[in-house]
Amino acid sequence: MKCEKCGYKSKNNREKHKTFLCQICYSFSPDNESSFTDYVAEKIDGSVLETFRKYSVSAGEKQKQGMIKKAIQGNLMSRAPFGYKIQDGKLIHAENSREIEEIFEEFLNKNLSLRKIAERHKLSVNGLKKVLKNFTYIGKIKFNNQIYEGGHQPIISTTLFNHVQNKIEKLEIK
Repeated sequence: MKCEKCGYKSKNNREKHKTFLCQICYSFSPDNESSFTDYVAEKIDGSVLETFRKYSVSAGEKQKQGMIKKAIQGNLMSRAPFGYKIQDGKLIHAENSREIEEIFEEFLNKNLSLRKIAERHKLSVNGLKKVLKNFTYIGKIKFNNQIYEGGHQPIISTTLFNHVQNKIEKLEIK
């Protein structure tokens, strides 16, 4: 798509008022349709904007970089998972944290279906799968398919977690 204001060609150009604009022109465009029409009519040389394109980062990319930085520092990106709570901005064990270890032990050592274990702990089967695959329980943070050292105490051992992951893989649980 070609930006109708500066002529820049990109598949990332965005549409506003049925007009395609590059990221730079879009970010400065007015919302009012009549002002927008006047704005687009004032053509500019796209090469003037190259410096902006070179150094600009989208808001989404800025947010993602901030979240990666937070993960590197060992901070969680979302709400506290089952078995944890947030206190003073830190992830700490909740009153039910022992239940997490019970869930992992039951899955590994007892011949119970996921449905039975989920029912015992008042979880959905999908909720149980999320618990069993959650790196937070071994003191890690997973974000953007990367694993970082968390700034919180683990609930279970890495050994127990790895044995459970092996069983999940062996049983081909998705």
